[in-house]
Amino acid sequence: MDVIRRKGIVYVGLDALTDTTVASAVGNSMFADLVSVAGHIYKHGVDGEAIGTPPTISMHADEFNELIGDEFVPLLNKAGGAGFQVTAYTQTWSDVEARIGNRAKAGQVAGNFNTLIMLRVKELATAEMLTDQLPRVEVFTLMSVSGVDDSSDPGSGIDFKSRNEDRISVSEVPMLTPAELITLPKGQAFALLEGGQLWKVRMPLPATDADMPESLTEIANEMERTYITNDHWYRVQESWWAAPADLTDSATEDEASDG
Repeated sequence: MDVIRRKGIVYVGLDALTDTTVASAVGNSMFADLVSVAGHIYKHGVDGEAIGTPPTISMHADEFNELIGDEFVPLLNKAGGAGFQVTAYTQTWSDVEARIGNRAKAGQVAGNFNTLIMLRVKELATAEMLTDQLPRVEVFTLMSVSGVDDSSDPGSGIDFKSRNEDRISVSEVPMLTPAELITLPKGQAFALLEGGQLWKVRMPLPATDADMPESLTEIANEMERTYITNDHWYRVQESWWAAPADLTDSATEDEASDG
C-alpha cells in the first residue's frame, strides 16, 4: 500500500529459468497478496476511505505462463474495479494451457484480457486466438472472359463472332488468416483493441549503426551529463552550441594577432 500511495515502481526478478519451483511459489504468493490489496482498495480506497475513481495500478508479467495459477484468475476478472491493469506476455497459448492443466480455465484467463497484441507466432492455435474473433468480409472478384465462335453457315457473311466480358462476383473471406500472422516480419504485429478494433502495428527497431551507444550505462551517463532541470532552463547543452575545435583555435589566433 505504501508503494501504491507513493505511485512507485516495483521490479521483481523471479529467475524462473534457474529455479521454476521457487519462482512459481513466490510469484503466486505475490499475486495472492495483490488480490487481497485489490479487495481492500475496492472497499476502502487507498487512504482508508472509499473513493469514486481508484488509482491506476499497472502490472506487467513477462513469461507469465511460468507464474500463473489459481491466484491469477481473480486478479484478472475482479481487480479491474480497484484500478488494476494487467499486461501479460507469453510465447504461445499452449504454454498457458500446459501450466494450468485445464483448457477451460485457460480459456477463462484469455477471456479476461480486453486487448490482444500478437506479433509473429509459430503455433497455429495461438494465431487462431486472434483470427477466430474477426468477422468475415465480402470481397469483389473481377473475372475477364473472352471467346470466339466460328460460323458453320456457308451462306452467311459472318465467319466468326468474338466476345469479351467482365464478370464481378462477391465472396466471403476471413478478414485475417493464421498464415498472415505466422509470416509477419520482425517488428510488426496485429492488435485487437477494446475487444474488436483491429489495428496493424509497426514498431521501430533499434538501429545497428556504428555510432550507437554500446550499453545502457553509456546512455544513462550521457543523459545525466546533459540533463537540465526547469530551474536552469537558460543553460544550453554544450553539444548544441559548441563550435568545432579548429574554428575556436583560428578565432583565438586572430584575436592574438589583432592585439
